[in-house]
Amino acid sequence: MMGCWMLNESVSVVLALSWLGVNLYLFIDTFRWYGEEESFFYTRVILGSTLAWARASAVCLNFNCMLILLPISRNLISFIRGASICCRGPWRRHLDKNLQFHKLVAYGIAINATIHTAAHLCNLERYHLSQSAEAAGLLAALSKLGDTTNESYINPIRTSHTNTTTELLSTIAGVTGLLISLALILIMTSSTEFIRQISYELFWYTHHMFIIFFISLSIHGAGRIVRGQTPESLLLHNVTFCRDHYAKWQAAAQCPVPQFSGKEPSAWKWVAGPVVLYACERVIRFWRFQQEVVITKVVSHPSGVLELHMKKRNFKMAPGQYVLLQCPSISSLEWHPFTLTSAPQEDFFSVHIRTAGDWTRALQKAFEAEGQAIKEPRSLPRLAVDGPFGAALTDVFHYPVYFYWICRDPSAFEWFADLLLSLETRMSEQGKTHLLSYHIFLTGWDENQAIHIALHWDENTDVITGLKQKTFYGRPNWNNEFRQIAYNHPRQHSSLCS
Repeated sequence: MMGCWMLNESVSVVLALSWLGVNLYLFIDTFRWYGEEESFFYTRVILGSTLAWARASAVCLNFNCMLILLPISRNLISFIRGASICCRGPWRRHLDKNLQFHKLVAYGIAINATIHTAAHLCNLERYHLSQSAEAAGLLAALSKLGDTTNESYINPIRTSHTNTTTELLSTIAGVTGLLISLALILIMTSSTEFIRQISYELFWYTHHMFIIFFISLSIHGAGRIVRGQTPESLLLHNVTFCRDHYAKWQAAAQCPVPQFSGKEPSAWKWVAGPVVLYACERVIRFWRFQQEVVITKVVSHPSGVLELHMKKRNFKMAPGQYVLLQCPSISSLEWHPFTLTSAPQEDFFSVHIRTAGDWTRALQKAFEAEGQAIKEPRSLPRLAVDGPFGAALTDVFHYPVYFYWICRDPSAFEWFADLLLSLETRMSEQGKTHLLSYHIFLTGWDENQAIHIALHWDENTDVITGLKQKTFYGRPNWNNEFRQIAYNHPRQHSSLCS
């Protein structure tokens, strides 16, 4: 089992380990550099090791912010899937794990942002303490730099009476840091499974705070609060010798007063490319939004399932792909993914939408599909379609397929049973019944239904679905099911889709 898992997930494992390795390398290398670099020796006198913690986490934060937009650039992924020679056959399906990688990178951002914030709060307190009356020696001498002309400061806190919170919120770094933190907290908390199920709209709208996040990140370092000794000053001021003669900096020619400056902000260099790519992605989405979609058929099925048949110019699809739908009359911002349920050779494409939230409920109402009343196509609300996306499952027909359908209500089988019956008949006519094995499970029934099943039992067809395959009652024992599949195909590797 472990060997099969490694074979199926090898690409994902390698990618995750590579991402982790780059993060560790950047953190350790930056931490070591700021812990040893001569130009930051005097800064370390004041801040200690928290300087290295803040800067190392900042580099990792920039790296992950560079990656975070790439997995959600669907058109970029589609281009890679279509153009790359390496993305053939089963390798393509790993590109469909883009959201998993997006979440992984988001965790990296959260962890490094937490370290960065905590380290800088410690730095701010140490800056403040170095201006206190208790500070002495080299620490006090460094904090007093900048009080006279022709001197540059190293400590941004100029007096011991300064309120650190007020001082922080009066700087670019403080304000943008607060905005970054608030945006990140709202985005992360609204991304939980619990929130998405309760209110997908809340998740969708708060995610657009990424605009505030990236703008604030790009200018966060413009204040240059953390300062190091300038290269010109290092040539004249030998730190190794002069650190012990700080009392003579003003008089000794070999130890002139050190000069300091902040490092040029670099966050924007990390994220500029991905932001431009994502901007192009949104432009493509807007262009597709403007394209006309003709709704040719609307069918209301039991159990709150809406079937839509649509046509769009130059639309081409493959089995297993999905589209994003938007209904401007419901929301001008929300796009929702739905799997395509039509065949590529048909002159239309279709989706089946089950009522499961506010948006789908509003869509049902917009199409007046809660009953059986269907509007004329011309009077239907406008829909926008983006896609198709996802890897084509063209190789699925080369292997046996085991389909498990589990429902609580018998009426839920009605809308899909006709399709399965058609497929069952077609497979039988073509002599390919071995390619599809479906198993239907009913998890909820009452006494009347049980009596009806017993009275109308038929050896050839199922009482509930009318199919040849009998319905099982209760939940499947997955251990037994997987064991039977492995027994039937002892030399084949199996993949699970849900």
